[in-house]
Amino acid sequence: MQNEAAIRIHEITQKFGSNVILNSISLTVDKGEILGLLGPSGSGKTTLVKAVVGMGNIDKGQVTVFGHRMPNLEIVQKIGYMAQADALYEDLNAIEHLAFFGRVYGLTGEEIKEKGKRILELVQLSEHARKKVLYYSGGMKRRLSLAIALFHEPDIIILDEPTVGIDPVLRRHFWDEFLRLRADGKTIIITTHVMDEALHCDRLAMIREGELIAEGRPDQLMQAIHASDIEEVFLHYSNHNERRGRE
Repeated sequence: MQNEAAIRIHEITQKFGSNVILNSISLTVDKGEILGLLGPSGSGKTTLVKAVVGMGNIDKGQVTVFGHRMPNLEIVQKIGYMAQADALYEDLNAIEHLAFFGRVYGLTGEEIKEKGKRILELVQLSEHARKKVLYYSGGMKRRLSLAIALFHEPDIIILDEPTVGIDPVLRRHFWDEFLRLRADGKTIIITTHVMDEALHCDRLAMIREGELIAEGRPDQLMQAIHASDIEEVFLHYSNHNERRGRE
């Protein structure tokens, strides 16, 4: 029995002027799967996840989420998106942020209070809940952005480099939560350039200069070229792609 696809990305091409940001990328993400988008900064990861969320216009191709072509306002309500840049209000505290976004997603006052307490404990911001974001460190802002993305318990969670600026202990705590969410049937896309995080993903899509250069389970990718780690796999396919481009 085939797994049910939550997200289908079909031949997405995105240009900025004469620069090709994404070059005919196709991917399928199954329901209840963690897909890792792995690649260096500037490789096109952020542009790709924005296309899934329905942000911005693509030049060619299409994205469907739960069978609906994006952008789709009803489907967007089922997505939690944590951007690479923290979109926070410096004059609001964490509780006020959650109250604002909770109302956007139609939560009641009691739900906001109950869920807010739990989510702030999860990201370890309970002690700083009433502190204005103006006084937050970079890591604290990332934690609040994650709390907002998870707050309405979305079916699809898209996290753009969620662990940047996070200490190793909290990073492990976050991954424990990501794995729990997957076990609950949530579909997760995580972008990262941290190679060791890739091992936590069910499947990887490696992107370099807007090209999909390799795809598969971490263990499959390593076994295929007898690699000892994911970084070796990425370098192998990057070099192979360069050679192919010169032929």
